[in-house]
Amino acid sequence: MSSAESDTRTRILQAAWRLLEEGAAGVRMSDIAKAAGVSRQAVYLHFPTRANLLIDTTRYVDEVKNIDDRLAASRAAAGIDRLDAFIQAWGDYIPEIYGISKALLAIQETDVDAAEAWRDRMRALMHGCAAAVRSLEETGQLRPDLSVGDASDLLWTLLSVRNWEHLRQDRGWSQEHYLDRTKWLAQRMLVAG
Repeated sequence: MSSAESDTRTRILQAAWRLLEEGAAGVRMSDIAKAAGVSRQAVYLHFPTRANLLIDTTRYVDEVKNIDDRLAASRAAAGIDRLDAFIQAWGDYIPEIYGISKALLAIQETDVDAAEAWRDRMRALMHGCAAAVRSLEETGQLRPDLSVGDASDLLWTLLSVRNWEHLRQDRGWSQEHYLDRTKWLAQRMLVAG
């Protein structure tokens, strides 16, 4: 990809990100093209479908916000330490992606492309949850009455953006309290003994 093509692609992704965070429900390819200062044809050259664009926008956010670096401590740890580090990384990330998450959640019921972009991000979260749970199993720390699948599902549910929203926005918890109680609950729910 040439530098000009890369710059155009980046402008399109940034425009889509901005429009989603601003709450532009049902943001169209033409809206994104206009915001990026490019033609609709240019948008379609880089992103054949709106679903591709929305998925790539959420992945672009992860790239800009260095999600791999944020997860490094979790990936290097084992057992309970990995679980805690994963919760810390994800919990600290939610406030930074809350705007785009809220937009996708709000329109996913009526927008199949937004729903696919949200599912793509939730699959990535599930992958991280499953890795943390497998580490508990490998270190002999996973509760014996839980399968890796069930434990991963429970952790994934606990770490949902909606749960963060309810506790932080609706109940007024501080970020530190949210992280502390989430780690506490995850350990009691998943760890043996």
